[in-house]
Amino acid sequence: MSVKTRIEDNIVYATLCNPPVNAIGVSIRQGLLEAVRLAERERVDRVILSGAGQVFAAGADTREFDSVPVEPHLPDVLNAIETSFVPWIAAINGIALGGGAEIALACRMRILKPDAVIGFPEVMLGVIPGAGGTQRLPRLIGLEAALNAVSTGKPFSAMEAQSLGLIYAIEEDPIEAAFMVNSEELQCCVPTWELPAPELDPALVEQTRRVSSKKLRNQDAPSYAIDVMSAGLSMNFFDAMRMERETFLKLRASSQAKSLRHIFFAERSAKKPASLMADSVPLECGVVVGGGTMGASICYALVSAGINVTLLETNAQTIDQAKNNVDSIIEASLDRGLIDNREAADRRSRVTFSEDYKDASKATFAIEAAFESMEVKISIFKKLSDYMSADAVLATNTSYLDVNEIARSVEEEARVIGLHFFAPAHIMKLLEIVKAEKTSDVALATGFSLGKLLRKIPVISGVCDGFIGNRILARYREAADTVLLEGSTPWEIDEAMVDFGYPMGPYEAQDLSGLDIAHANRRRQDASRDPNRRYVLIADRMVELGKLGKKVGAGWYRYPGGGGKVEDPIVADLALEEARFADVQRVEYSSTDIQERLVLAMINEAADILSEGIADSASDVDIVTVAGYGFPRWRGGLMHYANCLGAQNIVNKLEALAVEDPVAWKVSPYLRECADKSLAIV
Repeated sequence: MSVKTRIEDNIVYATLCNPPVNAIGVSIRQGLLEAVRLAERERVDRVILSGAGQVFAAGADTREFDSVPVEPHLPDVLNAIETSFVPWIAAINGIALGGGAEIALACRMRILKPDAVIGFPEVMLGVIPGAGGTQRLPRLIGLEAALNAVSTGKPFSAMEAQSLGLIYAIEEDPIEAAFMVNSEELQCCVPTWELPAPELDPALVEQTRRVSSKKLRNQDAPSYAIDVMSAGLSMNFFDAMRMERETFLKLRASSQAKSLRHIFFAERSAKKPASLMADSVPLECGVVVGGGTMGASICYALVSAGINVTLLETNAQTIDQAKNNVDSIIEASLDRGLIDNREAADRRSRVTFSEDYKDASKATFAIEAAFESMEVKISIFKKLSDYMSADAVLATNTSYLDVNEIARSVEEEARVIGLHFFAPAHIMKLLEIVKAEKTSDVALATGFSLGKLLRKIPVISGVCDGFIGNRILARYREAADTVLLEGSTPWEIDEAMVDFGYPMGPYEAQDLSGLDIAHANRRRQDASRDPNRRYVLIADRMVELGKLGKKVGAGWYRYPGGGGKVEDPIVADLALEEARFADVQRVEYSSTDIQERLVLAMINEAADILSEGIADSASDVDIVTVAGYGFPRWRGGLMHYANCLGAQNIVNKLEALAVEDPVAWKVSPYLRECADKSLAIV
């Protein structure tokens, strides 16, 4: 049974039982309705509702979202709970999110465990609360807090919930506390629907709308959530509930909601493959080689997870710099309130700085995060191999270099793996786990275990230049540079891609990372570059002029006084000059033209990545592009978006572009096969 019930001491104890997260499917809804009937038939004093395991209920069973709604519907079930003459108490022993939080709102009283959270994350899946969340919540906690909760999806901690009046108490044992509640006090608790609605504050509504549109750009659900909550304040409660339900069902069927559900399930499925049976090496002690920006960030991520780290640098001067880099992250976390002084001290205590590789001898794994030079990395791996156990896993954080070549530099190639973190490594969720030719199952298992410990989203990649993400990024930038040469400006291209849904365009992003980094990578590729492929020189000219990005005050944009970006006419003139040198007749590109060219270029490259086996699935490409490169989440990821466009449509557009440049726009055979056979890109 999905809802287990028992009667003891004139109380019905009802427990939600749908592991692993007590998702609210049809069986849960039926079970709750039966519990209402049982309690009323037996005329008990109260119903105490809890969740099995460490979860109250993590929301609706989203697998039902693509099907016709099945009775009993959750709003009807919750109305039955709320209007019952037997009062219900929600004993919240873990997370209560979405529908789980709405169940709690329908109860007369809510008691939370100290580490429990309650919230309404529906907008993150492209919908709004659909079982009373937009109507009950403002009656309990006021309009401002309710608007913020449903429009951002941010949950409440137990302390926040208590301070707002959302819950009755915080107790270590909420079930026991629910048992101890005085019967007279419980009977006096007014059902939420009977509470008066707060007054509408138009200025507050518009302020919330502005904030949510900035945080969740181009997403429809937050605006609908605000509208439904605001309109419901002046309506009969049950009419408002019907309006909420109609809006929820409308959004549930939208392309945005389907895309957000796709990427949600893709990320949730990203974990160690069931076929990978090997155990990880122990993860108590590790090594990070290189204390620059990336190495320090990886080090901080490791110590935050409770791992003791030896950070290796080359000399006393670079050790001092590494100490400063790690400490600056700790101080920033303190300033933002993410950690307290005790946690900061713990993190500092877990790092040992050294220039002696002998200090790595007791570690079970190492992550190299040094300069992107094959010579430098091979030297490091040889030293690690000399001093660390033959069972230790050796990982490289390289963004582009050949992991197979790095692995061949040590005697035990099987223990070498790529762990490509994304900057900043202690914040970004994506982790590309790069499998070399001889990488062992133990090394792979270690990568997945480390990713889980660090709360990363792991995606396995084969070896190629740039792996999954940076290879797609390189093609994206190449297509952007071609558009720049043929008829646009960096700011027009950036604006088009921001309108598409990226947080920033390709040129502003390069300014933040530094043009010299991409320049060094292009020089590495000179020897292997196809001589028949057009090479746009504008970025090289920028580096020659010293325009390296925001760090020097000028790149594709200028940053006067270290402030915000402004357009630079010198860059526009440079593009015109290079077009003349290349004998290119410039044309005018619309925003739609720019978006189409850049996105088609990425899709075509990703299709080759899939056909070569570099990525295991289209969903893996979606995860990488969303979690690592800013592809709009509400579009579901690059290949989900490609499937929305349709393979045949994509091939037709690529063939038209191939007339202009048959090398750069050569249609991926995999895409053509999908189009010919009317297959989805998987």
